[in-house]
Amino acid sequence: MAEIGVGIIGASLNSWAATGHVPALEALPDYELRAISTTRHESAEAAAKKFGVPGAYDNHHDLISRSDVDLVVVAVKVRHHHALVSAALEAGKAVYSEWPLGADREEAVGLAARARAAGVRTSIGLQGRFAPSVRHAADLIADGYVGKVLSTTLVGSGVAWGAETDRSHAYIFDDASGAATLEVPVMHALDALTSVVGEFDEVSAHLVRGRTQVRLMDEGITIPVTAPDQVSVTGTLRNGAAASVFYRGAHSRGDNLRWEINGTEGDLVLTAAGINGNLQVIDLVLEGGRGSDAGIAPIDIPDRYFDGVPRHLTGPAHNVAQVYAALATDLREGRATVPGFDHAVVQHRLLDTIKRASKTRASQSFLG
Repeated sequence: MAEIGVGIIGASLNSWAATGHVPALEALPDYELRAISTTRHESAEAAAKKFGVPGAYDNHHDLISRSDVDLVVVAVKVRHHHALVSAALEAGKAVYSEWPLGADREEAVGLAARARAAGVRTSIGLQGRFAPSVRHAADLIADGYVGKVLSTTLVGSGVAWGAETDRSHAYIFDDASGAATLEVPVMHALDALTSVVGEFDEVSAHLVRGRTQVRLMDEGITIPVTAPDQVSVTGTLRNGAAASVFYRGAHSRGDNLRWEINGTEGDLVLTAAGINGNLQVIDLVLEGGRGSDAGIAPIDIPDRYFDGVPRHLTGPAHNVAQVYAALATDLREGRATVPGFDHAVVQHRLLDTIKRASKTRASQSFLG
């Protein structure tokens, strides 16, 4: 492919796709955004006009059938993923699906099987592992910077799951949505964490519903909250290290993202400023200290971790652009460095293991 043609399903003006995917694609010469579809023709036309995209549709089949669309991006609510991803796979198109892949593990397993049968390249939107600071931390650990990893602790804030919201975001407070605190900030953080220090061997969890109602500011009413907004996941990793992850809904007046990795020879710390603790969409600062160091100090991120992604592209689009940059290389060279649907199935299994551990109040083995 001289240029990879992209079609995004769900790229209305105020969507995550407009914030994360469109700027990422615009920053990379390997891609051209050629089509957008939404549920309404008016919103598709408005987005296409703003982003300079030739194709605007209110029917995803029209986007998928375009011969100049090589990669279909599915960036809509989780309950629609199965139908839309299935349609793209049936057309033989490469697919980039946002996480979670399916509404449950069964849907994810089915989609992964369809992708293998179709022989097409897939990718899952777990971009936190592609953050330059996260990748550099992984390499430092592999090179012995901290010695043997003893433990890792991550505390973060999901921001969105606070006391107030609006009708368009009310669904994320529903436990059946697949888009609550556990599924979004926690699973994104866990994927980044395991990419650095290794997979879980055993998991314990407490899923707590701290807020029982949320106020809809635009309607002046309150609705019940059915999804946990205080999530604690602890356990042991396959390398023997201890791991602890805690996410709160809303935010703290203190730190909203702090991730420590502690070893026999040194320590690494990743932090972020501000109220947003969603690891996958924020700019992280990497610090470390080892040996005789009395404390930690900033660690510069070498240029090689930016993979052609401009350093000035900050915020939510940066890590997404890192995924796209790696995916372009994968597509051209037949490699598979970007996790696809099979990896998504593993993460769905971890998600189910966490839920089971909380329900049974007993630690659970995780086989991956």
